[in-house]
Amino acid sequence: MPVEILMPELGESVHEGTVSRWLKQVGDFVKEDEPVVEIMTDKVNTELGAPASGVLVQILVPEGGDVEVFHAMGLIEPDPEAAKSAVSAPPAAPAKSEASMAEAPAPVMSQLAPAQPATGNGRQWFSPLVRTMAKEKGVSDAELSTIVGTGAGGRVNKKDLEAFLAGRGSAKLAAPTTVPTGETKSFALAGMRKMIAEAMTRSSEVPVVSTLIEVDVTNLVKFRETNKESFQAQNGVKLTFTPFFIKALTETLLEFPYLNASLIDGQVTLHGGIQMGVAVSLGEKGEGGLIVPVIRDCQNKSLVDLARELESIAAKARGNQLSVADVQGGTFTLTNPGSYGAVLGTPMINAPQSGIVGVYGIVKRPVIVDDMIAVRSMMNIVLTYDHRLVDGLTAGRFLQAVKARLEKFDFFK
Repeated sequence: MPVEILMPELGESVHEGTVSRWLKQVGDFVKEDEPVVEIMTDKVNTELGAPASGVLVQILVPEGGDVEVFHAMGLIEPDPEAAKSAVSAPPAAPAKSEASMAEAPAPVMSQLAPAQPATGNGRQWFSPLVRTMAKEKGVSDAELSTIVGTGAGGRVNKKDLEAFLAGRGSAKLAAPTTVPTGETKSFALAGMRKMIAEAMTRSSEVPVVSTLIEVDVTNLVKFRETNKESFQAQNGVKLTFTPFFIKALTETLLEFPYLNASLIDGQVTLHGGIQMGVAVSLGEKGEGGLIVPVIRDCQNKSLVDLARELESIAAKARGNQLSVADVQGGTFTLTNPGSYGAVLGTPMINAPQSGIVGVYGIVKRPVIVDDMIAVRSMMNIVLTYDHRLVDGLTAGRFLQAVKARLEKFDFFK
């Protein structure tokens, strides 16, 4: 029996993706877990491995086509004889499908006719692949909305956009060469910003409270300044402040299980391990926004291990190489607005997680130590938590425990 290549689940806010490239063709042999197809979503671009060894006998979703979660994109036949028959057999005449309809470009004038919305609420949805192509080719949202889609539900697919581009070039449509200064523009949220908006809307429905604590990190600052060069030479990774924050949070979360928990449909789950989501920037200069990849089983990792994993996920994020698995399964989140100069804020939880900690800018200022004025390196730590699972007393004790670990600074003992 053929094995289906299924579109994986991509999180609560993403229900479909786009097949951007097939890495194997019909008739090719593939090994289990060997990359076979590349998909694009609003979150990540990733290669999917083959679910079984065998011959790719059918491609169900062509390049540029959209596919819903848990739907099949192709078929792999493990049985060599059955595969030979399947590949050699002439394909049945298909019904008029998205792929066949998209093969012949529509006339230029029909491509410029107003499109029907692809959703029932009056908004048109464009796949990540179409969005990316449009951006590369300088196609505005207004132009996209004029293209008649031949995909499922009237959606615009890759072939439709290519036909539009060909028609636009031949028709030499007039377009302004410059945008007047101060022009007001209006456009729909799309791509990652749309996904973030949806996730934040869900999180805003959770009753949350934020609590602040001030931490003296003078010992941490001095240690890093003294040892950052030798640490990198010895371990092959830069020494930043973040691994220390992850370590302190991990040890404290083991003592406060309800902050490493989730609440879904009245069901509380206390997670056994610490799967720490860490907010990092996408793109070389952070132009792609923020994403939260996960460092897994932090309770089993040393400070050096955490530093290495942190550098690895940051490099993958800068290169837009994060996979679906990299961003799934977090149980608690750390965000570091202090890295870009923020000194205070109230981070929003990533529902259904019950907590997130924000660490803010380290500043030197005078404080009272043993009834004397001293200049110390101080920072703010803010915990935002789901008040249905965590009360103020627990939150305060959690922050006190994190503070004690950072100020005591015995991570290497």
